[in-house]
Amino acid sequence: MSAPRRAAVLGSPIAHSLSPVLHRAAYAELGLEGWTYDRFDVDEAALPGFFEKLGPEWAGLSLTMPLKRAVIPLLDEISDTAASVDAVNTVVFTEDGRRTGDNTDIPGMVAALREHGIDKVDTAAVLGAGATASSALAALARICTGEVAVYVRSEARAAEMREWAERLDVAVRIADWADAEEALRAPLVIATTPAGTTDALASAVPETPATLFDVLYDPWPTALAARWSAYGGAVVSGLDLLVHQAVLQVEQMTGRTPAPLAAMRKAGERALADR
Repeated sequence: MSAPRRAAVLGSPIAHSLSPVLHRAAYAELGLEGWTYDRFDVDEAALPGFFEKLGPEWAGLSLTMPLKRAVIPLLDEISDTAASVDAVNTVVFTEDGRRTGDNTDIPGMVAALREHGIDKVDTAAVLGAGATASSALAALARICTGEVAVYVRSEARAAEMREWAERLDVAVRIADWADAEEALRAPLVIATTPAGTTDALASAVPETPATLFDVLYDPWPTALAARWSAYGGAVVSGLDLLVHQAVLQVEQMTGRTPAPLAAMRKAGERALADR
């Protein structure tokens, strides 16, 4: 029997998070008795105080918005992956008391695509220009050999994406959101926008679509993903991303590999079905 350890997901709002379902399923499958995983509604102002109260029983934390950048000053070190996008979604507390930060969203995206047979693409398109879009660019830096078209709504967002592209060494072409239907013809389309944003694009899905990676998982399917599937295109969902990034978190926090991907996905699917 392992010593009791704690982990949790922090963010605000946080009630919707599936992370407790996924991590607890992993603990059960791995036989980690006494391990607990909770959720706490914590905003940027409350984050330092939360860290001050953590004891030696804590193994790690998952972080969601708005904490992925706010946590960085509280850490002793962050990985190159996290540094590449200035975002930490995983904190591991080492035995010597150090706080280390990583970003499992980026390799999680790569792993989710690989599971669907996507190892390399010549070109790609990204819908949106928020924080998730920067992670998408970082993932595409690993698998895309050519140009990435990024569809944005404002010049300010366009400027941000150009900066990320230069930093991540990705060849990017900025395009206007008004022309987003063009994106749907790319061999890989990554939709990073909030719920409802891409609904109007569903009617423009080509008759033989390639691969859509839609980072949403609730509600699911999105109108775009439903039409994409109906036309026979491959669809990677936000749940695929959530599970793959959580697998990497479990492995880092527990030191146990491999984490039980199938059990975690099944638990996530069941939880979504019950909503």
